[in-house]
Amino acid sequence: MPKRVVVGLSGGVDSSVTAYLLQKQGYEVIGMFMKNWHDDSVTISNECPWLDDSNDANIIAQQLGIPFQAIDLSAEYKTRIVDYMFAEYERGRTPNPDVLCNREIKFDIFLKAALKLGADYVATGHYARKAETVVNGKTIYQLLAGKDNNKDQSYFLCQLTQEQLSKALFPIGELTKPEVRAIAKEMNLATAEKKDSQGLCFIGKVHLPEFLQQQLKPKKGKVLEVASTSEVFNRKENNLLEKAKPYALQNADTKVIGEHKGAHYYTIGQRKGLNMGGHEKPMFVIGTDTQENVIYMGMGDDHPGLYRTTLFIPNSDLHWIRPDLAMQSNEEASYEARIRYRQKLEPCKLIKTDEGLYIDFDKAQRGITPGQFAAWYKDDELIGSGVIQ
Repeated sequence: MPKRVVVGLSGGVDSSVTAYLLQKQGYEVIGMFMKNWHDDSVTISNECPWLDDSNDANIIAQQLGIPFQAIDLSAEYKTRIVDYMFAEYERGRTPNPDVLCNREIKFDIFLKAALKLGADYVATGHYARKAETVVNGKTIYQLLAGKDNNKDQSYFLCQLTQEQLSKALFPIGELTKPEVRAIAKEMNLATAEKKDSQGLCFIGKVHLPEFLQQQLKPKKGKVLEVASTSEVFNRKENNLLEKAKPYALQNADTKVIGEHKGAHYYTIGQRKGLNMGGHEKPMFVIGTDTQENVIYMGMGDDHPGLYRTTLFIPNSDLHWIRPDLAMQSNEEASYEARIRYRQKLEPCKLIKTDEGLYIDFDKAQRGITPGQFAAWYKDDELIGSGVIQ
């Protein structure tokens, strides 16, 4: 009996080729489309609307001659992803819904639905790889970067558990995007020329301000420019706790330069959407205060307020894909880490304390943002991750 695998068919070329490759490898393949969103009022029209994606997924299933069904996960998506996003933005933090969608939806709710269909595995069109190793007689699953450096999506899977990985397949992880497109063209798959979606996980491209305004109402406040020479940036302390703290910008040298619609709409490093023209260099958000409803901005992408060397992850937000490599208090280890998707891996030292984990980079990082995920790697293996405080 061939192993049964349920493929998350998104209506894109990556998941289409995923299904084809698994079929070619002898698996019994079932295609399943996840509907995660009903509200089209905040979706940019003609940008990957879910109905078109569902139709494309169905067409691919017909082309491959595999069973197909759609599953409505919009209630779970709202509770686990959207409500979390609203809560985080309200606190002045910037969540990553794609990481959460993989942990909470694709490899939890969707995985459970697949297992009810008698599936041995679920598969997605992620550019990532899975391997195995044996530690003390026990099989350990490894999450590796995709072969295509331009498309590696292991970061989005940084919260997966050993149990979730044991049931996951990533068939296109060994391929580059051009190779995937070539296979789709060769097989005349309907999605061969389809553009990649850039939106929220399985929703489409969303107008984020309008999306947030569904629950977070506009609230006018001051925009303050922080001088690059402000004393708050003179950090020479060797104390990790102090180095990991965001700059105390309320103590900075500032001047009012404008007005905003709500501090909860903005994120560190943001440049667009504030209409702050008339300056010698571009203006960037370097801090937000949702309690006081204030936005702090700095001029130029070399502004010291954009950079920090150290971040902290509390124990409650710490996750080890490789639990056998989990660090104990007072341990230190050298890794490479990234704080956002597509960022180049940067050398760093991990320092474990009783309270959590510090990541101390060899050089200052731009736009360390509370609520985002930091992920650390050894060579091309993703070892662990956590939410930046």
